Amino acid sequence: MEISDERIDEGAPFDWGRTSEDYAKYRDIYPPEFYGWILARGLCRDGQDVLDLGTGTGVLPRNMYRYGAHWTGADISENQIEQARRLSKGMDIRYLAAPAERLDFPDGSFDVITACQCFWYFDHDAIHENLHRMLRPGGRILVLYMAWLPDADPIAGASERLVLKYSPHWSGEGERMRPIEIPECYGEGFSLTYHDERLVKVPFTRESWNGRVKTCRGIGASLPADRIAAWEREHRRLLKDIAPESFDVLHYMAMAELSRR
Repeated sequence: MEISDERIDEGAPFDWGRTSEDYAKYRDIYPPEFYGWILARGLCRDGQDVLDLGTGTGVLPRNMYRYGAHWTGADISENQIEQARRLSKGMDIRYLAAPAERLDFPDGSFDVITACQCFWYFDHDAIHENLHRMLRPGGRILVLYMAWLPDADPIAGASERLVLKYSPHWSGEGERMRPIEIPECYGEGFSLTYHDERLVKVPFTRESWNGRVKTCRGIGASLPADRIAAWEREHRRLLKDIAPESFDVLHYMAMAELSRR
């Protein structure tokens, strides 16, 4: 499904479904510290009912399934959900293709609602009351994010400059470690009970890093095939010049936990 939002990339359209196969292969990159952080908050485990918004290829439900929560994943892209179901074979995870704004589960269906790498895409004025309704008393919204740091990591910085060469309107550039911004409307029914930001080194090879960057919104989800191919040729040459076969890329992880009042 093609999306166009004036808040993102100056309104340039993008479609995550176009990059779903590569997304499934290259975007399952969260380190063990990421999942341990969630578990340490007492969330997404031990029989809890969890709704994962913007689930993509089901990275969060698949990796946390072993800890005993009951997962439902929703995503606007049918292609992403197709990959999630394929990768979750043998796991009892419910997936549905639907935007967050159209979800309509019964009152008090979930203990936790997660949103990983997707929170800024939502129409928060339209969904915050519905998320409150679908959570049980004392339920949590857990907002999660991880991003490379282009000013602190030379490989990330060089790759990002090449993304901007091909996609100058991409607004995902220039990340720095900072708290997740929570829209004011959530103050009506939620309290921000926890937030933290941490540095982490994420391991890659030239191949996996090329795939990771290719699946960003500015390349695989928005450019025509010939431009993606041209970018990839140039990026692979760049990595041969500046990167060893295996390396770490500096990222930061961020979490914000909202408690239902």
